[in-house]
Amino acid sequence: MPETPSSRFLLPRERFRPAYLALYESGELQRRAEQALEALQACRLCPRDCGVDRMADQTGVCKTGRHAWVSSHFPHLGEEDCLRGWRGSGTIFFSHCNLKCVFCQNYDISQGGVGVETRPERLAEMMLELQAAGCHNINFVTPEHVVPQVLEALALAVEGGLRLPLVYNTSAYDSLESLRLLDGVIDIYMPDFKIWDPQKALRYLRAREYPEAARQALREMHRQVGPLRFDERGLALRGVLVRHLVMPGEAAGTADIMHFLVEELSPDTYVNLMAQYRPAGKVRQGHFAEIGRPIHSAEYRQALQAARRAGLWRFDQRRSLF
Repeated sequence: MPETPSSRFLLPRERFRPAYLALYESGELQRRAEQALEALQACRLCPRDCGVDRMADQTGVCKTGRHAWVSSHFPHLGEEDCLRGWRGSGTIFFSHCNLKCVFCQNYDISQGGVGVETRPERLAEMMLELQAAGCHNINFVTPEHVVPQVLEALALAVEGGLRLPLVYNTSAYDSLESLRLLDGVIDIYMPDFKIWDPQKALRYLRAREYPEAARQALREMHRQVGPLRFDERGLALRGVLVRHLVMPGEAAGTADIMHFLVEELSPDTYVNLMAQYRPAGKVRQGHFAEIGRPIHSAEYRQALQAARRAGLWRFDQRRSLF
C-alpha cells in the first residue's frame, strides 16, 4: 500500500481530473493529434532528426513507421508503489526505441523489435481494457518515438470513456516539439536521466547529445506539471518522477545529475534511485567490460549520499536492493 503523502504534496482525488479531458472537450486534443501526424511526414519528433516520411511507412533509427508497435500491455505490479498501488499500473510497452543502450534490460523489445504493429483503434482498446481491469493509470513505456500515435489513439480512448491519469515513462531522449504536443495531456512524467557525460552517452547510448536533450526535456516536463503530487491513498496523480539507474564505476555521473535536479528543477523532485543494474544487452554478450558487473552496495550508498548532499529528500524507497 502506498504511503500517505504530506499535505504539501496532496492533490485530493475529488479535485483531480485527467489533464487531457479539457483538451478533448475543446477539440484541442484532436488538433494536436493531427498536427503530430503531419509532422511524421518529415519526422523530427525526437533528437535523432531522421527526416523520413513515416506516414509512408519509411523508418529511421526507431524502426517505426506509420503505426506504433506494442510488445505487451498488462497491469504492472513491479512499478513504484505510488504507481502500482494495489491493482497495478496499466502499462503499454512500445517496441523499438530511439536510443541504442548497450545495457538495455529490455533489449529484445527495444532493439530486437519484439511486438505487433498496432493501429490506433487497437491502441485505444488497450487503454480501455487496462482501465476496466482496475489499473490506477495508463503507463506508456518507451513512447518517445510514438507520440503522434499515442495522441491519435488517446482521442479515441477518451471517446470510449477513458478517465485515468497518463504516465509518460521515458528515457528522456525526447524533443521539445514532442513534449509541447503533450502539454496539458500528460499527468505524470517519469523520465530516466541515464548518463551525464556526452562521451559516455555516445559509448553506452549511441547518442552523444543525450545529456543535453535530457536536461531540456526534464526542464520542460517540470514546467508543465511540477513536483509529484499524490491523492489521500498515496497514488501519484500529477508531476515529475525521475528515475536514475546507478551504474558500475560511477559511469552514469550520478552526482552531477542529482545537482541538476536540485538546481534546475526543484529540491522537491521525487527520485527513484535504482539499484538493479545488471549486465544485459550487448554488455551481457561480453562487450564493455568496465560495466560488465552489477553495482556494489557501497556504490549505491554513495549515490544516495550524493543525492542527499545535493539537497534532494523525496526518494522512492521500495526499489532499493540493499
